[in-house]
Amino acid sequence: MTIQTFPIALTIAGSDSGGGAGIQADLKTFSALGVYGSSVITAITAQNTCEVRSIHSVPIDIIEDQIRCVLEDLSIAAIKIGMMGDEATITAIAQCLSNTTQIPIVLDPVMVSKTGKMLLASDATQALMHQLIPQTTLITPNLPEAAVLCQKSEAQSLDDMYTTLDQLMGLGSQAVLLKGGHLASSDRCFDLLGTPSGIHRFESTRIKTQNTHGTGCSMASAITANLAKGFPLEQAVESAKNWLTQAIEQANRLNVGRGFGPVHHFHNLWL
Repeated sequence: MTIQTFPIALTIAGSDSGGGAGIQADLKTFSALGVYGSSVITAITAQNTCEVRSIHSVPIDIIEDQIRCVLEDLSIAAIKIGMMGDEATITAIAQCLSNTTQIPIVLDPVMVSKTGKMLLASDATQALMHQLIPQTTLITPNLPEAAVLCQKSEAQSLDDMYTTLDQLMGLGSQAVLLKGGHLASSDRCFDLLGTPSGIHRFESTRIKTQNTHGTGCSMASAITANLAKGFPLEQAVESAKNWLTQAIEQANRLNVGRGFGPVHHFHNLWL
């Protein structure tokens, strides 16, 4: 019998009881893209498609133990980081990952939920910027998150996005994917990937749907899965964007909840 091995990715994020974002979306994405998923849970949220009702942070020593257990045993090919919640969690993760410089790290700086709930303490941004971002291969902020990181007003145009991207590149990550989905005035969606070799612009038609819960988590996880499979960064991002576009296009087939429903992670598998 031939034994087939699959790349292994790790997600460090919060749990979404509604299943559309966070750890649940990350593991679904890994599976959909043919990557084995392992996980470290940083927080437990009580949420559905309409609201985030409550958040319980996981004790720091448990977060640290989860990370160490996974890294000691599993051959992790790429790491995705999502919701962290507070400064202590950010510091613990940064310290635990300080010796993993050979593993690509994708950071989605989760700050606010789709329904408007704050998911990162206001005093934790500096720790994120100075302790963790410099360790990352790629950060994937949306426009509101980028505005917080740059301490400026949110970009309102594609030209503004280029200016914001330039500032984000100065934070220390090897690369930045600035997601432009919040430019509501446009019928096109623009994402800018900034790397040391230049800027690549991705463009797609805006899809009219309210079922976009977990898009940020899923995009970052898809990039992570592709990096785990050995894709170069630009190809990993482009492939992830194409996959997510299809997942959003097929989201209405799921009919999950009464609010912001999830994207269809398994659109290629559930016929």
